[in-house]
Amino acid sequence: MKKLYRSKENKMWGGIFGGLGEYLNVDPTLLRLIFLFLFLATGIAPALIAYIVALFIVPKRPIV
Repeated sequence: MKKLYRSKENKMWGGIFGGLGEYLNVDPTLLRLIFLFLFLATGIAPALIAYIVALFIVPKRPIV
């Protein structure tokens, strides 16, 4: 079973989009561009709050 974790290798700030890209088998750059569009379309606060909440909800990948 696949689990969603923040990426350690493919990250810019928190690894949210890198981990989401690994989970969905999608290029994280595409996810970042979609987020940027939503960030600009909805305003700064909703997107920023969503990203901060994701940082607290999505766990870091355990060290194996």
